[in-house]
Amino acid sequence: MKARTMARTGRAETPHTDWCARGHRCGLIEHRSTDTIVKLPGHGEFIVTRVLGRDGFEYAEIRGLVRLHTTDAGARWQLRQLLAGLPRLLNHLAIRPGVVRDGTPIPPTPRPALDRRPAA
Repeated sequence: MKARTMARTGRAETPHTDWCARGHRCGLIEHRSTDTIVKLPGHGEFIVTRVLGRDGFEYAEIRGLVRLHTTDAGARWQLRQLLAGLPRLLNHLAIRPGVVRDGTPIPPTPRPALDRRPAA
């Protein structure tokens, strides 16, 4: 009698994009570009990677090192400001109706309540 110790799984590979690294960084469910390192002298550095996620959407993965103040109080203040500023930054970058993607304008989302005229 033969015993199987490992389950066999079948996954369909996703095709490489023109920007992915095409190496071990690309898995069966996502594709990743090579890292772009942005150095801000005196402040820190950030590593940005373009990712095609398993859901089919593209993302920017951002990892960073921010130089913190030498005192605990100063470092805590910086961290609070960093965490408070992230939602503002992400909201600024959010995809909105009318933003051009691949040269094709995205049609605005219908909003019937805003288009209604008041009754005369």
